[in-house]
Amino acid sequence: MSAEPNTLPSSQGQRRRRTLRRPLLRPGPSHLRSMIEAAKVELIPMKSLDRAVTELVSNSHISMTCSPAKTIEATLDETAALVAAGHAVTPHISARMVQTPEHLASIRARLVDIGVREIFVVGGDADEPGCYFDAIEFIEAFIAHDDADGAEQRQIDHIGYTSYPDTHPFITTEQLHDALHIKQRLILDSGRTAHVSTQMCFSADRIRTWLRAERAAGFTVPVHLGVPGVIDRTKLMTMGVRLGVGTSLRYLSKNRKALGKMMTQRSFDPDQLLKPLADDLVELGIDGIHLYTFNQVAATEQWRSKTLTP
Repeated sequence: MSAEPNTLPSSQGQRRRRTLRRPLLRPGPSHLRSMIEAAKVELIPMKSLDRAVTELVSNSHISMTCSPAKTIEATLDETAALVAAGHAVTPHISARMVQTPEHLASIRARLVDIGVREIFVVGGDADEPGCYFDAIEFIEAFIAHDDADGAEQRQIDHIGYTSYPDTHPFITTEQLHDALHIKQRLILDSGRTAHVSTQMCFSADRIRTWLRAERAAGFTVPVHLGVPGVIDRTKLMTMGVRLGVGTSLRYLSKNRKALGKMMTQRSFDPDQLLKPLADDLVELGIDGIHLYTFNQVAATEQWRSKTLTP
């Protein structure tokens, strides 16, 4: 989940140069259309994944999550299979699930074997942290390890991380703000590029307010808007709470208009959030979309195909 703003370099001629698709920076519908075309589809390593994989279009851009119910190795196994099938995949690495420095080394070695050049780092929901308490500690350690043999030998050129327009149930707004900027500094100072994907938020106004404030405070990296795909209403509510986005969903309970609109529909449509933001995307530095599918890929791809058909 790829609309990154960079071209990834080869290392000593051994790695193929890969230009990541970047949406055209034009306000309004044309920019939004480019973002939809290049959107990343999030998949979850659970029982429904096998079916979801069969529903992907060719050469999809995938964001493969990391579940505390499974292992980081399970995420990397699924990443390897999808890469072999011709997809571009960004594996999530959950900081709190990394057990030791040796485990970090094995994760990095596996990334080398798979050949991915981008990871997405989350703090994770593991009750007890392993070697790293949070994403900041992991990013700092990973960069040091990846650069140990020199920048020309590094495996990862781009690191994505999370952001929370609609706050977080266990982390204060001040802490979220500080973490957003610390991660940006760590990644950019290492010579890598970065982006953030937003946790689900159903309020266009809230997204505007949050992002304008962060831009004014010095936040510069591109933003990928986290948007549910075409998801059955019940599935969205139950899976959202299960996977840790209850705060965003609780916005609906406070906003009668948004809640009423959702409850009269069988499924959520991404246009409900994307269209109100279409004219503000360039100003806000939003140049990508992260589609939360909860493995309901077919309906989301039907929406995307219909949207992109002239």
